[in-house]
Amino acid sequence: MLMFCSDASTGLTDEEVEEAARAGCAEWTEEMVRLGYLRGGAGLRPANEAATVKVREEDVLVTDGPFAETRDQIGGFTLIDAPDRDAALDAAARHPWARIGQVEVRPIWNGPQNT
Repeated sequence: MLMFCSDASTGLTDEEVEEAARAGCAEWTEEMVRLGYLRGGAGLRPANEAATVKVREEDVLVTDGPFAETRDQIGGFTLIDAPDRDAALDAAARHPWARIGQVEVRPIWNGPQNT
């Protein structure tokens, strides 16, 4: 999974972030389809619209906002099926977002839930 992260302290407006996220993405997406990597993905609404849920004993605790206390925010994700780690890292480096933010590359668990 590729997770697209940005630093909220950059001062970019929502419009600037959206424009930057779209710049070059069509070409990247076409390349991932051509390579047979692309499996899905989506952009995420802003972190201030998030909620975090945890259960402690029998209490359900809901907190507005993201769980992590960080300036970095995940803005979207893409699920790819690359042949190996190096190919996944190369795909992440080719994504336009890697030039203005960062792309976290993380393997997913294999198993029945991932069919």
